[in-house]
Formats: sequence, C-alpha cells, structure tokens
Amino acid sequence: MIEISERLGRVEYAIRDIILHAREYEKTGKKLLYLNIGDPVSFDFKTPLHIKNALIDALLNDSDYYTDSEGWPELRQSIVEKEFKKKGLDLTPSDVLVTNGVSEGIDMIMGSVIEEKDEILLPGPYYPPYSSYAKFYGANINEFKIFSDGTPDVDNIRKQITSKSKAICLINPSNPTGEAFDLKSLQSIVDIAAENNLLLICDEIYDEIVFEDKFYGIGRVANDAPVILLNGFSKTYSMTGLRCGYLCINNKSRQLDSIRQSIFKLARVRIASNFPVQIAANAALNGPQDHIREMVIKLRKRRDIVFKRLNELDGVYCKKPRGAFYVFPEIDLRNRWKNDLYFVIDMLYSTGVLTVHGSGFGDSGYNHFRIVYLPNEDVLHEAMDKIELFMKNKIVT
Repeated sequence: MIEISERLGRVEYAIRDIILHAREYEKTGKKLLYLNIGDPVSFDFKTPLHIKNALIDALLNDSDYYTDSEGWPELRQSIVEKEFKKKGLDLTPSDVLVTNGVSEGIDMIMGSVIEEKDEILLPGPYYPPYSSYAKFYGANINEFKIFSDGTPDVDNIRKQITSKSKAICLINPSNPTGEAFDLKSLQSIVDIAAENNLLLICDEIYDEIVFEDKFYGIGRVANDAPVILLNGFSKTYSMTGLRCGYLCINNKSRQLDSIRQSIFKLARVRIASNFPVQIAANAALNGPQDHIREMVIKLRKRRDIVFKRLNELDGVYCKKPRGAFYVFPEIDLRNRWKNDLYFVIDMLYSTGVLTVHGSGFGDSGYNHFRIVYLPNEDVLHEAMDKIELFMKNKIVT
C-alpha cells in the first residue's frame, strides 16, 4: 500500500463529493433532479454559436499547438480591454495569466504565496476550492462575518488578522449566497489588505450575472493595493467544460512584483493553456454579447420562483440573491436531522432532489443548503413541490 500525503487528506469539495450519494440513488432507477452544480451548459444555457465556430475554426486551421505559457497575446489584450478599460483594474497584457479554468488560477496563487501554518481569510460562507487549495499547501482558514445586508463585518476582519495572515479572498458575486458587495464594502476590504500587507484575491467570475443592482468590480477601488483578480468564461459564456480562466495582477502594486515573477514560472512549468479554447475565449469577449442579457432575464425569473417558494415553507428562511445562480436557504432542523448534511442526504433519498449541504461551504454554512436555480421553470417547480412535501414530513416517491 503506497501511502498518500498528509496534505491530500485536507482536501474536500462538497459540491462534487455529494455526487457519491446521488450515484447510489440512481441505482434505484428513480428520477434525479440535479440542483447541485452550477453548470449552465447542462441546462438550457448553451455555448453561443460564434464561440463554438471559433473553436472549430481554430482546429481546422491547425491552431492547436503550444502558445505562450502566459497565454495567447491576443486574448491577454482582450482581457485588458475588459478588466482595465471597462472595470478599472490597472493592467497591461504582461499582468495577465491565462489558466485552465479559475481553479488552476486559485491553485497557482496559493502555491505561490502559502507556507505551512499561514492563514487565509475567507468570507463565511465561501466557495470550497479556496479552502481546499489553501489547506493543501499548509494554510489554516479564518472565516470573517458578513452582515445580513451583505456588507462585510470590518471589525471582525481586523480581529481575524494575525502575524501569520497571508491573504484575504473574496468571491463577488458570491458562491454560494449570490450576495454582491457594494463599492464601500470593497473599499473597506482593500484598505485593510493594504494596511496589513495582505494579498487580496478577488474572484469575479459572476460579474455579468447580476440582477437589480449594479455590479462593482474590485478594480474601481484597488488603486495600488496588492490585488489579484480572478475571472473566466465558464459562467457568463457557458464554456464550463472548455476550462478557460485568467488571473490579473494589479500593475500599480509594487508589493506584487515577486508574485508576478513566481507565478509565471509556474505557468512555464505547466507548458500552456489550451490554445484552441483561448481562441474561442477571445471570440467570446469580442463577439456578440446579447446572450448575457437573455441569460440574466431567465435567471431572474428562476431566482424569483425559488425564492418565493422557499420562503413559503415552514422552517426555511431565504435571502434574495443579488447575482450568480445560487440560493442559500437556512433551515430549522428541529432535532429531526443531526446536521445539514443529513438533511440533504435525507431529502435526496426521499425526493430525488440533489442539493449541497451548507457546511460544505465553511462553518458559516451550518444549518443551510445550496440550491442551483439554473434548470427551467417546470423543473424548478417540480423540485420545489417535492421539497415542500418533504418539509411537511410526507414521503415522496
């Protein structure tokens, strides 16, 4: 028996780990309703045709060789057009690194800055890969509080900072809550990071998927703070399986010069990101954007259905998400379930509705569960009917 490393045992990913239970349920032959993974392409949000055609043309024209390790220059320039000229983060193409999805970007950043026993600050609840990659490299996680109105508890953030603190991470809009930070909140966190010489990592992959409120990017307030922005094409452009993301290093921050050098070394070690997909991603940024508005209109309707239905249930409280495509209701376990994981598993086997337990998103997620509202309205109503019966202690077959 070859032993695995101790650090591998630190890795968890609740969103996909729950699939193991779903596979057992599928063996019964009963219908399964997937409300657990935020994959637009699995539903009725398909990759726009001009993006598909760009990918096909790249292959037909033999553009499937290695490109620059840092990313295809044309795509890097297009990313600057979006993140600097449209959203305000000071960049040149030399500050941009194209990655195989945002997850690789998280891995590279954590691997570049973390030493054993360092500490990473995450908003509670948080997206699990941030904690898993941080723990894999030896860091501990400190959660900071978010008030009920979606603003960060600045005093709590300051209390979490120690001599071992290395970085603050944000996901804006949030996965799993759909919360979005306003400009004042972003400014306060930027100020804290700058004052304490902390790296600020901000994930904005849902930046185009916002509803009633305007989205504010970290670039608007970054100035010369040590900010690294993460973004990608999976959600807005329905390119989940194509795996293309990027990270942007604030050009104004001299505190990031050493990271800039080290992280591009990692890029060279892994050779390059998928070149044909980068060509498709460039077409995504520079082609028609009509599908985004259509996507947001659909998602707003689906959000409103799920939000309304959940808040009509006894023992369930739900805040209205401002962006992304997740809702994170709180449940009253009433001593019936040991914890939220047992709740989610019981609901799966009783109804066939697959969600994710809130505790998989950190300590602040206890007594919650996450629903993805990407499916069409008929499926969402069917799922909510089943959840309603389940919460009323009726058996659903």
